[in-house]
Amino acid sequence: MKKTKFKLLTLFFLIAFSINSWAQKTQVSGKVVDDQNMPLPGANVLESGTKNGVVTDLDGKFKMEVSNPNAGIVVSYVGFADQSLKLSGSKTDLTIKLASGANDLEQVVVVGYGKGSRKNLTTSVTSIKADEMNRGALSDVGQLLQGKVAGLNISSSGDPTRTASVVMRGVSTLNSSQGPFYVVDGIPGVDISMISPDDIATIDVLKDAAATAIYGNRAANGVIMVTTKKGSKERTQISYNSYFGVENVSNQLDMMNATQLRAFTTKNNLNFTPENDKGADTNWQKEILRSGALSSSHNLAISGGGEKSSYSASLTSIKREGILKKSDFGRVIARLSVEQYAFDDKVKFGLNVTNSTSKYENVPQRNSVLMQSINHLPISPVRNEDGTFFENFTSTGYFNPVALIEHGTDETKTNNLIGNFTAEVKLPFGFTYNLNVAHQKLSTSHGEFYDSYYSQYNSANFYNNPDPPLTKSLVNFGVNGSALRNYYENTNNIIESFLNWDKDLGNHKIKAVLGYSWQENILGDGFQATTTNFPVDNVGYNNLALSNYTSVNGYVVNFGDSKAYQKTRLISQFARFNYNYNDKYLLQGTVRRDGGSVFGVNNRWGYFPSVGGAWRIDKENFMQNQSIFSDLKLRASYGVTGNSSGFNAYTAQFISGSDGTFYYNGQQIGSYGPTQAANPDLKWEKTATTNLGLDMSLLNGVITASVDVYDKKTTDMIFNYQVNPVLVPVGSIVANGGIMSNKGIEIALGATPVKTANFSWSTNLNLASNKNKIVKLTNPFFIGGDSIRRVQPDGGGQTGATLQILKEGKPLGQFFTLDYAGKNADGVSQYYDKDGNLTTTPLNGVDYHYKGNAQPKVLMGWSNTFQYKNFDLNVFFRGVFGNKIFNATRADLFRPSTAMTTNILVDVENESPNDLNSYRYSSRFIEDGSYIRLDNATLGYNFKNINKFVKSLRMYTTVNNLFVITKYSGIDPEVEQGGTAPGVDSNNFYPKTRSFLLGFNVVF
Repeated sequence: MKKTKFKLLTLFFLIAFSINSWAQKTQVSGKVVDDQNMPLPGANVLESGTKNGVVTDLDGKFKMEVSNPNAGIVVSYVGFADQSLKLSGSKTDLTIKLASGANDLEQVVVVGYGKGSRKNLTTSVTSIKADEMNRGALSDVGQLLQGKVAGLNISSSGDPTRTASVVMRGVSTLNSSQGPFYVVDGIPGVDISMISPDDIATIDVLKDAAATAIYGNRAANGVIMVTTKKGSKERTQISYNSYFGVENVSNQLDMMNATQLRAFTTKNNLNFTPENDKGADTNWQKEILRSGALSSSHNLAISGGGEKSSYSASLTSIKREGILKKSDFGRVIARLSVEQYAFDDKVKFGLNVTNSTSKYENVPQRNSVLMQSINHLPISPVRNEDGTFFENFTSTGYFNPVALIEHGTDETKTNNLIGNFTAEVKLPFGFTYNLNVAHQKLSTSHGEFYDSYYSQYNSANFYNNPDPPLTKSLVNFGVNGSALRNYYENTNNIIESFLNWDKDLGNHKIKAVLGYSWQENILGDGFQATTTNFPVDNVGYNNLALSNYTSVNGYVVNFGDSKAYQKTRLISQFARFNYNYNDKYLLQGTVRRDGGSVFGVNNRWGYFPSVGGAWRIDKENFMQNQSIFSDLKLRASYGVTGNSSGFNAYTAQFISGSDGTFYYNGQQIGSYGPTQAANPDLKWEKTATTNLGLDMSLLNGVITASVDVYDKKTTDMIFNYQVNPVLVPVGSIVANGGIMSNKGIEIALGATPVKTANFSWSTNLNLASNKNKIVKLTNPFFIGGDSIRRVQPDGGGQTGATLQILKEGKPLGQFFTLDYAGKNADGVSQYYDKDGNLTTTPLNGVDYHYKGNAQPKVLMGWSNTFQYKNFDLNVFFRGVFGNKIFNATRADLFRPSTAMTTNILVDVENESPNDLNSYRYSSRFIEDGSYIRLDNATLGYNFKNINKFVKSLRMYTTVNNLFVITKYSGIDPEVEQGGTAPGVDSNNFYPKTRSFLLGFNVVF
């Protein structure tokens, strides 16, 4: 009887539960449209906290069943802000309008130690979303942003093993570090190369000091905030992105071929030596190139979550062959991001781990190979009849570039690991506490091997060919091969703790941050060794023990830089206060106190304050009845930032070391003495920036515009000054003293001129102009006056000739050289001397004149996106105007008198060998570096509603560097703009490429 009752009770409970469950199910249907009421096919509609979801059809319509009448749904679509809403019973006629992310004033912008809406910013910040970044075979963040941000001057070559140079709002220092400071997911100082382009969600570029001062002494060159993609608690997603591409050289120097060179030498009674003239017709530039360099990228990402957690994981593989033989780049990046909520979502824990493994195969003696490929005579073959490489060792500095590549190895392997743990605790009264603990470890292994073939090169005339401003030096390859091997580790540990306060008091809104940061870096923890005299050639650099350097007279093992190992520490306190009155009047103030171990004991601490304000004019009563402006904001800010990068741990310390030898009692005795002077008063470089900005949005976001005017001044600029040896025995000291100024204007315009149901066109244009000037270059100890001549390429017959000058009142990159005045009656090149008189025997450094500078007057980026139904086309142009390039390559090839020993340019055809002045570095070889480039064009097709498993599929094809319009006669006008010797083309330009690729993105 009891069993029967129990069975009946159980049956009743199951029936009741089933009825209740059935009754809770709710039918929902509707339509998803954009802000112009156009349907959005392929939009995701998901029940909150579940994996229950559907995709809208071609008319933007959807129908689904949710678990209960009060369920929440989340609607998302690429390029639009997500929309969340709560149901209240059965809905069959929902119309859900999504706001375009491009015009959304509520867009979240990442700033230091917090976030904010774009509409309430008081500072100059440019945000770039993933779909707005440059497309193509790009593995470097700099290339992703090239031309996209007003005021960001980015230059890159075709070398896949080198990163792009990034300069923000002009050069702020004469030190080596001029690039911006990178912060990735809140972790300061991350090596940006370890972030996969496919993993980036947004990049926020902080440009003025009011935005960057929260990072104090590391923010003088600007700050770039990178936010990676995260998982969503609302949906699970699997995506796979891939492309395959091929690159070919886009341009080469127009060198004479064998027929042209023979005609020239015959006409001018010049004779080739039998050792060189083998009857060949060799295109040496072509011989060092691949016929087509392949590239590929694969990215697999998985993200999702549940009610209390979310996750995101990805694996990326990137492979790029360089257009030069033996130039390759490969990288594998694994990333995991997990967030866990606890205690009623009051606490959020985060764990992020990224590991990047890279391999760089560099061209052995790359710059020498590039120089030899243009110098070599076309009448010489690559190989002799017996298959050996052709060489003429009797000709000074004449080496077979193909042999240099084949008999050498230059490789670098890196492993970069970063992990960080975060905790966010929501406290009463609007407080939030954050903890961030991060560890980064970079391991670098580098090896070079030059086999016994290199021993044939005479060490008395084999010079390297370094990038400016370095000068050439001799290279000795030992006996029977030589090898170099080193291994170094850099570790970076960070602990940051900060408290946020976010309080809404009616018309008054307050946001505040108070925090502490501790960072310790250990650099160069490792070793290096070199050796020579190997028994065989196929050991490479992997087994140095097989060598026998002790039997080579005078060989000294190079154990590397004695200053390689460094330990630095940075301790900081920071605060920020934001006040918002009625979304109309905005005020922000920040201050950071930094203490750094790299500076003098008397100046370890520095303060970096900023203040900014904004007036949202469109919120005023007198603007309420107008329909032109949907946003109009005036901004003003002032702040001070610093520069602590580019200085090592020993910069301010006294150092002793080997100081040569001296003769004593019949013997040469090694001497030991001071090699670096101490400077206990060395302090931060400081950069103060005043910024005035205007943001506007017109006609409901159809047109947007932003204008910024800034004045940036660096004081206490650090430089290694030559000083009076009586005052400082070493003869030099690293000290403060210089002042550098940058003034400029930036304009960003956006518009959507056409938007219909089937077609739309959006365009974005940014323009920037910056004027740089060295205001002061002196120091109380400095004995060199107000200028320093520099950049000495040392081409043949050019000993002592420099190209640029650091000069008070002139910009960095100021060309200072001979002033070409045409030819005299005898056909000899002549120049103006220092007094303006004509001369054919000018003196280097004496008869020099100021002849333009390398920094551009205007930078431009112009992007156009067209969409027709499921097709989209993006075309991006980039321009640089008003800069000069010193074409030292052309000068060194402009030598008609040496045409029988080295090749010459085709346009030297009408020059006379009797003009022994024709090649001299002068204004004759300073050219206009302006250009307009079709940087990339992408045509794509989006497949929608494929099936229930595939949410979207996109196929696309991209071409990079389709053409460039320029008057520059070199390989490419995009000559290095970073560093302290910008705008010099000096026989070592890695050729730019034109790439074509086919790719696809699929989302499951």
